[in-house]
Amino acid sequence: MNLQDCITFTNENPVCFLATTEGNQPRVRALGFWFADETGFYFQTGTMKTFFSQLQKNPKTEVCFYRQQGMIGTMLRISGEVEFIHDRKMNERVLNDRPFLKGFGLTPDSPELVLFRIPHGEAHFWTMENNLKPKEIIGF
Repeated sequence: MNLQDCITFTNENPVCFLATTEGNQPRVRALGFWFADETGFYFQTGTMKTFFSQLQKNPKTEVCFYRQQGMIGTMLRISGEVEFIHDRKMNERVLNDRPFLKGFGLTPDSPELVLFRIPHGEAHFWTMENNLKPKEIIGF
């Protein structure tokens, strides 16, 4: 497995679970993933969301993507530090990709619109077949 396998898996399975911390309490929530490419794994949120402030305080995160296959599926876990993106063209792109955001009154210049990515980190796939084997870490 390699980075391209991770990119393909995340783009094909966009529902994920992202973990943060609040003080010493872990927090996790389901998200609709935006996209991945060779430059990282991209997400969108808003400043009104609690996990935005949690990521500001501690940018370390882990994200889990899952594809159901029969009784047991495939899981991909990605860990790293988030990087916030301040780029009007990317804001335009997310609004085109996710038109429902416009219904919230967001524009490319809205300060409430938050984009972030995980540009570097580690990833590994889990299946029942590799359950007891050492993790095969994919660095990116």
